[in-house]
Amino acid sequence: MTLSAIIVDDEPHARQALERMLGECLHIAIIDRCENGLAAVKAVHKMQPDVLFLDIQMPKLDGFDVLELLGEAAPLVVFVTAHDDYAIRAFENNAVDYLLKPVAKARLQACVDRLHTRLQTSTPQDDNTMANLLTVHQQANTPINRILVREKGDVHVVMTRDIIALEAADDYVVIHTEQQKLIKQERLNKLETRLDPRQFCRIHRSAIINLDYLAGIETETKDSRLANLKNGMQLAISRTGYSKLVQLL
Repeated sequence: MTLSAIIVDDEPHARQALERMLGECLHIAIIDRCENGLAAVKAVHKMQPDVLFLDIQMPKLDGFDVLELLGEAAPLVVFVTAHDDYAIRAFENNAVDYLLKPVAKARLQACVDRLHTRLQTSTPQDDNTMANLLTVHQQANTPINRILVREKGDVHVVMTRDIIALEAADDYVVIHTEQQKLIKQERLNKLETRLDPRQFCRIHRSAIINLDYLAGIETETKDSRLANLKNGMQLAISRTGYSKLVQLL
């Protein structure tokens, strides 16, 4: 069985060196090379490789961003990194494998052998390793300062400081900014845990607002209030949400 692989690294020399070494390994074929995370996401969806050799430290979209955008479409992933802390985190959370730069030939062949074994005993669809690793990474890096949204083939990087409000829509979140409205496939409850609680307030079970964009609070009845936002939006405030809002303000 020959594994199909894609190499992702923003450094040309690193891509070429890894491809050359993989060419000397048995039962693996390189089907594409990508110089950034966005290209990697598109290549994986198009070519559906067995494995992704993924650099972690890349500009704009890093390796963990690529994992988030791929979601369940992610193949088996081997992290390639120059920093031990990333490697240790990947290993502790049962990542398929990791390679420290500069990569040793014997270590690379052992990695390929491990990939063969993994694919023979399980399928990427049955394996939640990458999802677990991504969750650990997100928990270790909260609060976040940006949100990634994949919509109609495009990837949007939304800085949290630019978000006016977020609204729940079943299993999706509608993200409002001054320039656009984007839809992200994620539960509002999960996204809330990653936001800065000093900056964002859950004013209702279906809405979170950025306090910088709050223009005022309008009282309709004793138990009915609205949050007036600077872009003209009005969102309902629940009793619990009002208590949280008063504490923050």
